[in-house]
Amino acid sequence: MEMLDIIMKKRNGGKLSREEIAFAVNGFTKGEIPDYQMSAFLMAVYFKGMDADETFELTDVMRLSGDIVDLSRIKGVKVDKHSTGGVGDKTTLIVAPIVASRGVPVAKMSGRGLGFSGGTIDKLEAIRGYRTELTEKEFFEQIDRIGIALIGQTGMITPADKKIYALRDVTGTVENMSLIASSIMSKKLAAGSDAIVLDVKCGSGAFMHNIDDARELARIMCEIGDSAGKKTVAMITDMDQPLGNAVGNALEVEEAVQTLKGEGPEDITELSVRLAGMMIALSRGITPEEGTDIARGAITDGSALEKLKELVAAQGGDTAVIDDTSLLPKAECSMEIKAGKGGFVTKIDAEKIGIASRMTGAGREKKDDVIDPAAGIMLRKKRGDITKPGEVLAVLYGKDRDVLAAAAETAGAAFEITESEPEKVDLIKEIIGA
Repeated sequence: MEMLDIIMKKRNGGKLSREEIAFAVNGFTKGEIPDYQMSAFLMAVYFKGMDADETFELTDVMRLSGDIVDLSRIKGVKVDKHSTGGVGDKTTLIVAPIVASRGVPVAKMSGRGLGFSGGTIDKLEAIRGYRTELTEKEFFEQIDRIGIALIGQTGMITPADKKIYALRDVTGTVENMSLIASSIMSKKLAAGSDAIVLDVKCGSGAFMHNIDDARELARIMCEIGDSAGKKTVAMITDMDQPLGNAVGNALEVEEAVQTLKGEGPEDITELSVRLAGMMIALSRGITPEEGTDIARGAITDGSALEKLKELVAAQGGDTAVIDDTSLLPKAECSMEIKAGKGGFVTKIDAEKIGIASRMTGAGREKKDDVIDPAAGIMLRKKRGDITKPGEVLAVLYGKDRDVLAAAAETAGAAFEITESEPEKVDLIKEIIGA
């Protein structure tokens, strides 16, 4: 078998066999196939696409390229959650404790942020002492003891995807449905859960900017999950404005704690209980509505907040920050963005807010960038709110006033104020699968 033949077959619109896909993926992962040939292969896939069979085989080959987590020793139906990335998305910090507090085991590996999209592990590391790396023994013992563990992804989970994604990023081949879906699902399937809930973001602050693309990605990922024998549900959710009010690591931890106390913003609270409800429903075999009621109860009775505190303590973090969020890292400087005119806030461009947050130091442009856990943006107004001239729209936090001034220009451009009240936008646009 020759890589050139595989490239030409796909370039000409042919359907690749599992053997051909495995030859290309495994050969590249091992260093036997050069970058320039894999680049040509990815470009051929980008333009000619892959059908459902090819997409599943690509996912499965990447899944098998590294370690497979075996969660079979953990009792019950294990449900994983994945978000396609957004601005202000701290749902894992809220959802995982809710679900675990209701007896559904959560064995979750999460990633770091890159670009304007935040990462769960970066948020957790804003808590002093929190260990994001556990040995396999510690990981399972903790789940057996308290029903939850949140750690970073190991280096040997889907190494093929890591290497291929890095190449896609520099060859203009990121935006292909099969390549996106196989990248996400290979990691989820390797993580070993029995069921998967996908939060597919749609809007200016998401990878999928329109509902048709989000729906197609959700459908493909659900098909992959079902073909692998995993119950898979995708919830398409709004990301035309940031989720919640906080964007930035320590700020988002604080908002997650507030939400678990029943004092969080309406949108982050509603999405979190719906996602948690779906996870509980898949685990227990009940309806999503019943699962959502159970999730709300975990906030109301305080058990979800206690589970978060238990998690932080188990992984070496300072639990005092849960009782007193003022102990979280605080920025040296702040800067307000004020409304230039009165009216209704009709739009907050999530991408612009995400970019501005990254500029403050809360995010990364390159993988090895060091983030400032205290940096970020706190929104004071959301879409639909009325504002007066001079009222504060948002507050930026960071280390350098000149940097904040530049970020403020970008963040300020995200707000659109008009005389007309905007139409209400559904937070959850559609549910696909299961």
